[in-house]
Amino acid sequence: MSITLVFDSETQNQMRCPSIMADEKMDKSWEKARKMLDKGNTSGCLDLLREVDASGEHATTLRLAGEATWANAKKKDSKAEYRKAASLLRDSVKKAPRNKGNNSVYNELLNEMQDKGIKETNMPRLLNDGTPTIAGLGALVGVIILALLLVKAASYTPPTDLPTEAKMRLTWTDASGVYNDEIITISLDPDAAPVHTENLHLHAVAGEYDDSPFHRIIDGFMIQGGDFENQDGTGGYAAKWFGYCNGEAMDSSTDCSSETLYTMPDEADNGLLHTPCTISMAKTSPPNTGGSQFFLIPGDSTPNWLDGVHTVFGDITEGCEFVTSISEVPTDGNDNPLNPVTLVSVTTNGGEDTPWWYFW
Repeated sequence: MSITLVFDSETQNQMRCPSIMADEKMDKSWEKARKMLDKGNTSGCLDLLREVDASGEHATTLRLAGEATWANAKKKDSKAEYRKAASLLRDSVKKAPRNKGNNSVYNELLNEMQDKGIKETNMPRLLNDGTPTIAGLGALVGVIILALLLVKAASYTPPTDLPTEAKMRLTWTDASGVYNDEIITISLDPDAAPVHTENLHLHAVAGEYDDSPFHRIIDGFMIQGGDFENQDGTGGYAAKWFGYCNGEAMDSSTDCSSETLYTMPDEADNGLLHTPCTISMAKTSPPNTGGSQFFLIPGDSTPNWLDGVHTVFGDITEGCEFVTSISEVPTDGNDNPLNPVTLVSVTTNGGEDTPWWYFW
C-alpha cells in the first residue's frame, strides 16, 4: 500500500525554503529590537539580540548591539561602554563594508569619542568609501609623524585587540564570619598601560590565576594576589617576553636563563593614580620587576605615595565594596589572611573565544 502525502502551499514553501523562514524570523527580531532601542529599552534590546544571534553572525545584530551599548555609554558617561560600542560597530562594518548605514553610525560614534578624548582600543578605519574619517585621519597623521620622528623601533608593540574589561570571581569569609562568593568588574586601560593589560589578559587566558590566593591583606591599604607560582608572594612572572629579565633590559629572551625570570617594563608614568577602587601592579623595589602579582585598592584607601612607582592599569567599576570587605578580614602578624581569600578565576573580554555579548 502506498501513501501519498499532500501538503498545502504554505507548508510546501516552508519545506522548500527553510532559510527564508529563518531570515524572516531574524528580520522580525531586529525590528522588535529596534523598537525597544527607540523607546530607550537598551537592556531588552540587548537581551533579544543575544537570544536570536548569540554568535554575532549578522552585521545588523552587531550594529543594533553597538547602538544600544552607545546609548548606555552616554547614560553612564563610561569610557569602557564607549569602547565596547565602538568594537561592536567596527565589527558590523567589517561584516558589511558596503553598508552605508553601518559606516555612518560607526563614524558618528568615533567623532563623539574623539570629542570626549576617548581612544579606541583598536586602530580605527582610516577611510570610508575613499574619504578619511576624522578619527582615522588623526590616526593616520599620528602614524606618519611617528614614522618620521622615530629613529629606533620600540621594543614592544602592543596588539590591536587588547581587552578593556576583566571580571574576577573572589571567595572569602568576611570579618563577621559570613562566606562570600562574588564577582568584581575592572575597566582596564590598554591605552595608558598596554603591557600590563596584555600581561593580565594572557595570564587569565592561560588560567594561571585560577584558584590562587590573595596572600597579603592590609586594612585601609590594599589586597594583594596573583602569585600563581608559589602562592605566598614570592613567585610569579610575566606572561611572555616583554624585554626584561628580573628587571634588566635584554635584547632577546634567550639571554634570560629562565622564563620564570620574565618581568615587565614599568608604565607608572602613565598619569593614572592610586585612587580608591583601582588595580595596580605589585613588584619589588627595583624598577621593571613586575610579573604576575597585582593589588586591588579598596574604597577607603588612597595610597598616593605609590604614584609614579607602581603601575595603575584599571578601575574597579563594579564590586569595589567586596574589595573593601576583603581588606577588613582578620590577618596574622605577616598580613596573611586567617581564612582563605581566593581568586577563583579571571576572565577578560579579549580573544576569539569570548562571546560577542559576554561583557554587556
